[in-house]
Amino acid sequence: MSTLDVTQKSSIDDHDAICAVVQLCLDGEATGDVAKLQEAFHQDARMFGDLAGTRYDVPIRKLFEMSAQDPADTGNYRSRILSVTQLGDVATATVAEEGYWGTVSFVDFLSLCRIEGSWKIVNKTFAHTGGEPPA
Repeated sequence: MSTLDVTQKSSIDDHDAICAVVQLCLDGEATGDVAKLQEAFHQDARMFGDLAGTRYDVPIRKLFEMSAQDPADTGNYRSRILSVTQLGDVATATVAEEGYWGTVSFVDFLSLCRIEGSWKIVNKTFAHTGGEPPA
């Protein structure tokens, strides 16, 4: 196996591992599964964004609480990883979410780091791109 082959395999393995962590986040939000969210996020992660005029600059446990109380999937939730960029032990992922709580859409920008050999989301920054959250 050439050096190039090893590098490509490593990049593919990293990409797959990053996507798996991001998917844990999306699945956790969709179903309110806090265990999945805890596995995806670093314990000191934070979330930043604005939803219908309310700022969220909070520790990630606030997302866990919100997801447990009001899971994203109320019948027509969809999400997709749009892009992943990785360099060494850092990465970013861009995600689209539609049908959150029925009608809300977001684009999420996730920052990830490989910490002690495992990829973890260390920051979630989101943009509310459509729909009205439930009362």
